Amino acid sequence: MKTPARYSRSIDWVTVGIYLLMVFVGWLNVYAASYSPDAPTHVFGLSFGELMNFNWFKQILWIGTAVLMIVVLLVIDYKAYDTFAYALYAGMILLLIITPFVARPIAGSRSWLELGPVRLQPAEFAKFITALAVSRYMAGINLRHQNFRDQLALAFLTLLPPLLIIAANETGQALVFGAFLLAYFREGMSPLILLLLVAGGAILILALLVPKLWLIGFFTVLLVLVLVFNNRVLRHHLPLSIGVWLVVIGMVFGVDFFFNSMLQDHQRKRIEVLINPSADPLGVGWNVTQAKIAIGSGGVVGKGFLQGTQTKFDFVPAQSTDFIFCTVGEEWGWLGSIVTIVLFMTLLWRIVYVAERQKSVFGRTYGYCVASIIFFHFAVNIGMTIGLAPVVGIPLPFFSYGGSSLWSFTILLFILLAIDAYRKQDLVR
Repeated sequence: MKTPARYSRSIDWVTVGIYLLMVFVGWLNVYAASYSPDAPTHVFGLSFGELMNFNWFKQILWIGTAVLMIVVLLVIDYKAYDTFAYALYAGMILLLIITPFVARPIAGSRSWLELGPVRLQPAEFAKFITALAVSRYMAGINLRHQNFRDQLALAFLTLLPPLLIIAANETGQALVFGAFLLAYFREGMSPLILLLLVAGGAILILALLVPKLWLIGFFTVLLVLVLVFNNRVLRHHLPLSIGVWLVVIGMVFGVDFFFNSMLQDHQRKRIEVLINPSADPLGVGWNVTQAKIAIGSGGVVGKGFLQGTQTKFDFVPAQSTDFIFCTVGEEWGWLGSIVTIVLFMTLLWRIVYVAERQKSVFGRTYGYCVASIIFFHFAVNIGMTIGLAPVVGIPLPFFSYGGSSLWSFTILLFILLAIDAYRKQDLVR
């Protein structure tokens, strides 16, 4: 058993330092995004109720409670995360089932639970709980040689939470679960699966951008060329080649049905704006257009702390939450944006480093789940802010305002650090 002194030396303080720096910089940007020159400047003369009207003050409370969570997470026996993974998963599934029935609609979705003055989003916490559950399952199988039953069980564990989240009309949070594929790939999943998913995604995107007859002609010519110039394919894989061609053609025609019949109106418009930014500049395209203006107006070094005009006049909606990166670009400029990106890349590198030194499959898989989830949020959030990804409403880790977001990412990261602190006591499973 480790003494407190020895345990403290085992904690990865480099990662802790990066986390604290990111949380502090995130709070500065939340303060800037919610700052108003007309607001009272002498905050010490305000009552607690009056202070609760300011996002920057509430974010301080979230940070304070996050620090308390860190202490609890590091004190809990690290084996508990493995032992109770399935129980937590079952409780989380029950909560996701209940949420749409008891939550009141907010911004078109029923995904927030209200506990007095506090609002919590179960979908945020579902990510780290699912990571624990799939990591425990992965620790008991060999992904390189798993049978169909194992594949089905892993798919069930991964896909059930996002399906329930979609039922609450929170599609953006559901998409995050696709990031688990990166962790599975590290543990031996065939790269062919990733290749097929990437190819499928590319075909769907092309079907939205290119006339369908052109695509059908292109893939038909490609099939003919393969069959003509590769006799081996002709002799042994003709049915497979034709089958792949039929699947591709089906996907090309299926895009219209999916786009027009399954997506909601605001989701279709967001994709249309991504393809053609000038499609609806005063409607759905307003957020992205104003975000680009805000980031571009910052120039190289930015306008300065609290000097962002786009921020002060509320041109960008949700600027302290989903579009917090606009504040970074406008007030800190290109240099500040690069520093922010470097901070995230450094954190991701450190998480992968910590994951690779784990002695157990459970710890390593969980570490890669942590890296995958944070990477997805980071890439998609910044991508949608600069118009490279559709607006799906997911926060920037440790930067965006909100208790659910900060708490979930804090728990996600510090469970890994708690497991890592005891890595030398783990047996290879």
